[in-house]
Amino acid sequence: MTQFYPNLLAPIDLGPVTLKNRVLMGSMHTGLEDRFFNYGKLASYFAERARGGVGLIITGGISPNRRGWLAPAGGTLNTRLDVFNHRRVTSAVHREGGRIAMQILHAGRYAYHPFQVSASSVKSPINPFTPREMSEKLILETIDDYARCTQLAREAGYDGVEIMGSEGYLLNQFLCKRVNKREDRWGGPIENRMLFPVEIVKAIRKSVGQDFLLIYRLSLLDLVEGGNTWDEIVTTAKALEAAGINLLNTGIGWHEARIPTIVTSVPRAAFRATTARMRKELRIPVCASNRINTPEVAEDIIACGDADMVSMARPLLADAEFVNKAATGRADEINTCIACNQACLDHIFSMKRATCLVNPRACHETELVILPSQNKKKIAVIGGGMAGLAAATTAAERGHDVTLFEASSAIGGQFRMAATIPGKEEFRETIRYFDKRIKRVGVKLKLNTKIEAADLSTDFDEIIVATGVVPRRPAIEGLDHPKVLSYAEVLAERKAVGSKVAVIGAGGIGIDVSEFLLHDADQSIESFEKAWGIDSKVTHEGGLTSPEKHPPRREIWLLQRKPAGKSMGSGPGKSSGWVHKIALNQNGIRMLGGVEYQKVDDQGLHIMHEGQAKVLPVDNVIICAGQESVRDLLPVDEAGKITNARYHVIGGADFAAELDAKRAIQQGTELASRL
Repeated sequence: MTQFYPNLLAPIDLGPVTLKNRVLMGSMHTGLEDRFFNYGKLASYFAERARGGVGLIITGGISPNRRGWLAPAGGTLNTRLDVFNHRRVTSAVHREGGRIAMQILHAGRYAYHPFQVSASSVKSPINPFTPREMSEKLILETIDDYARCTQLAREAGYDGVEIMGSEGYLLNQFLCKRVNKREDRWGGPIENRMLFPVEIVKAIRKSVGQDFLLIYRLSLLDLVEGGNTWDEIVTTAKALEAAGINLLNTGIGWHEARIPTIVTSVPRAAFRATTARMRKELRIPVCASNRINTPEVAEDIIACGDADMVSMARPLLADAEFVNKAATGRADEINTCIACNQACLDHIFSMKRATCLVNPRACHETELVILPSQNKKKIAVIGGGMAGLAAATTAAERGHDVTLFEASSAIGGQFRMAATIPGKEEFRETIRYFDKRIKRVGVKLKLNTKIEAADLSTDFDEIIVATGVVPRRPAIEGLDHPKVLSYAEVLAERKAVGSKVAVIGAGGIGIDVSEFLLHDADQSIESFEKAWGIDSKVTHEGGLTSPEKHPPRREIWLLQRKPAGKSMGSGPGKSSGWVHKIALNQNGIRMLGGVEYQKVDDQGLHIMHEGQAKVLPVDNVIICAGQESVRDLLPVDEAGKITNARYHVIGGADFAAELDAKRAIQQGTELASRL
């Protein structure tokens, strides 16, 4: 019998526990941890991942005390009253044969409340509050709080705890001179700065003994000024090992770092070499993290000896069956994480429950339930974009007879265009997933098939219209000039574009088009490090060096009608928008807000800006001014209301607002779950 991914799926002995494989589901806050009444949903979320085969689950961050809350009334474990809810989680995971550890996280100056504390009174650039410097008494009390939290975690049935000492949270703040300005025994040289986390580990070991799993997550690259050097990081790791940890998990970058570490433009396993260096320094196992999203990459990391385990958080959000599919030779059926962050991190930063763009069931397992249909129907789905694909495959999975009609020669719709953008190559994985799923669940796919309303008269019980959008053409004189192109002509038809370009529309599509015109597709780790100034050997503080600069390929103006603001050029996502803005600025993009478009002629684009008439002498004007829904198949009355109950409209055909694949997939899945 063929053994798939033999290194990744081999057992590993961590001392207190032996895991059935090397896959660690990394900690990821979902929002369910923060309210006791959501712990049933949290239990179902983790149980589904345990059933999916993951070796060890790490929960989202749970605070050891109130000062450590990420936000007011955040998830906390500091009294026995909290134990009952946590037992619901651990019991659910253990019933599925899984293992689970609780992450203990003290937010420090990242806490979003005015009672935050830190090593020193140094405000974070991403938080409006200034922390109070912790006194000696408070430091000692906090060490005790960590130990008590661990004891309670053990009572709650957890197999271990992970101490969060990475990403710029409290323990990371003590470790680095960036925040730690103290002159007492908790500050100064690294031996003093690391004393706080080391004493926490010692206190935990003393409180629970040697037969309880203890993981520490250490930042190997801080990627901020005032971060640690490699020698300081190794010194800390060895002290933590001596203090009694069983596994070193790795973290990359602070949340305030201006270098991307997890967005889709970061190459796969971009930081594995740094983890490999650390593994050579320690006797205990070391876990690699960040942008590991396929079993092939994970297997290679283990096989090459770069790490003993791999941490994957968002990939398990995208597909709870990731490990089981890999183990049974079905890796091509994995719903791959595309690192978009739109429904996970962006939701959390907006104080909403996390989910996943490619898997709307994530964190909604008890609400969005896909069950076999008791009333089999014949269903037509018109449009093979994300909404249509989600609806068609979900309906077929439930047992319906589904035919999917797509007017073009391939599925994917607007998502196929997005996948052409340098740094968004991962989007092809979602198209691959749906292509495989179509075949697996038995959807009848009809490509190159333009459907007319008459074709749908009597043949189908339900008709799902997912015809998507077309680019909107704004009212500008000269829009038929040869210089003018739509974003679809540039991205899908690959029409030639000159060296001087004006992009009308500074939303997500305008940014994508600008990126497309600026960069060649190069996802190599070396080019990524050079472009962003990453010193992976950490010879400089924080692992920072000067970015390598190249002359831009084109001269581009990025324009919008509304006044320029902080968000201009940043795109729609909170956790990834700043990456786009930095990249565009580095390449000399000229961003103009408050623009009135006059006309396009042989001279270029005529505009009014700040009360002055200007001519941008461009070779091409690219229209990225939104979209319009395609709804010609819908039977509607004068008010636009659908007049036939067999018809349903989803995705861009329902509402054209940017290119919202998250809403499209969710709508398609939810509709099909009800039919």
